[in-house]
Amino acid sequence: MLRINQLSKSYGAHVALNLIDLEVPAGVIFGILGPNGAGKTTLIRIINQIIEQDSGTVVLEDKPLSAETIRKIGYLPEERGLYKKMSVADQLIYFSRIKGLDAQESKRRVSYWLEKMDISSWKSKKIEDLSKGMAQKVQFIATVIHGPSLLILDEPFSGFDPVNAELVKNEILELKAQGTTILLSTHRMESVELLCDHVAMIHKSNKILDGTISEIKSQFRSDRAQVVLNKVSKELPSIWTVEESRQGQLRLSIPMGGQSPNQLLTELMHFGEVLSFQEQVPSMEQLFIQQVKANSHE
Repeated sequence: MLRINQLSKSYGAHVALNLIDLEVPAGVIFGILGPNGAGKTTLIRIINQIIEQDSGTVVLEDKPLSAETIRKIGYLPEERGLYKKMSVADQLIYFSRIKGLDAQESKRRVSYWLEKMDISSWKSKKIEDLSKGMAQKVQFIATVIHGPSLLILDEPFSGFDPVNAELVKNEILELKAQGTTILLSTHRMESVELLCDHVAMIHKSNKILDGTISEIKSQFRSDRAQVVLNKVSKELPSIWTVEESRQGQLRLSIPMGGQSPNQLLTELMHFGEVLSFQEQVPSMEQLFIQQVKANSHE
């Protein structure tokens, strides 16, 4: 869907992006991660043709970016931009017409999305009269109303209460199921774990991670297992660490030593009753913090 090759951008002496390569497959949710100031927003703005790169190429569906390809993109910026004096319905019709829909189709889709997002009763209200969360819903509709092939979401859950965050999450998953490719930029690592198929991490203008969630977690797994044993019948190996002992049960941290889970389970059963077994795989939040710290040296 999207190919980025050797993309670079500087602002004076500050390098915002340094030779970034990315390939975004069609129909996936692709996370763009990184701390503030890493270069994520610059990358997103180049894809949207808001700014130009200094060098490198961006290709969408095998075509260089142009006024025509940009209509295939839906962009939800972190800094929202709605016209406060316009009504909800007029605003959405305006944005959909900009993206190439005719008047009749615009009205049809506005009615559909207002109903879908449960805000039909607010269609005549001005944006300035809406709560922040309600305005966020309108902004989300404006982003997706023209049926983009590529959807770019920058902190899409910002300002939503848990109920509406769940609603937007479900809409994102439904759009993916319909074939939409989604770029998701967020600091909410639980959203990354839940939604993303693939992630890339940018830090200090450079790409430092790129792969599927499972590939990245496997790359940084600790090669240890956490186990709860009951009715321990004999002395445990010295390399097994007892983290907690309660009511005859032991919670252990055990090096796997290259063994498969089944091999280690077979060994464990000689020592007692195995109540739980879990490989220690870092969460995306742990990986995010770890990688930022590891790559923060000059």
